[in-house]
Amino acid sequence: MPAFTFKQAVEATPEIAMCFRTGLSAFGRYRNKVEVRDINLIQGSVEIDECTKYLYPNDNRWDYTFAYNSEVYFVEVHSANSGEVRAVILKFKWLRQWLNKKAPEINKLKAKSRTPYYWVQSKNFQIPKNTPQYRMAVKVGLMPIPKLVLE
Repeated sequence: MPAFTFKQAVEATPEIAMCFRTGLSAFGRYRNKVEVRDINLIQGSVEIDECTKYLYPNDNRWDYTFAYNSEVYFVEVHSANSGEVRAVILKFKWLRQWLNKKAPEINKLKAKSRTPYYWVQSKNFQIPKNTPQYRMAVKVGLMPIPKLVLE
């Protein structure tokens, strides 16, 4: 059993301590980008980008985190076109560094049953398979998906 619940881990993270939201409400208009089998297993969400924008105004910040069935996931809702691959990779690097340095309790809770990191496309997928950008996304393990579906 983890030492912290997701809510406790968020509250133990000074930069986002006041940003915990119930269910997937932190996702706002992107709530439909995550689908789960049992809504009762969602243990809260945080809009990391909004909560940290004043601390890191010039950084490429990751969008969201949420807990489902005692595992934490990280979701970036972003355009899925060739011109945005580099930006999403920078956001991913920022997130991993932030988790290690600023959010260690949340980091301990990240999903182990499957990858915890997801790039969910905000619109259509437009990254041709024969491009360097496609290969970059594959290399870091962040291929955009239309929706995150968790069983």
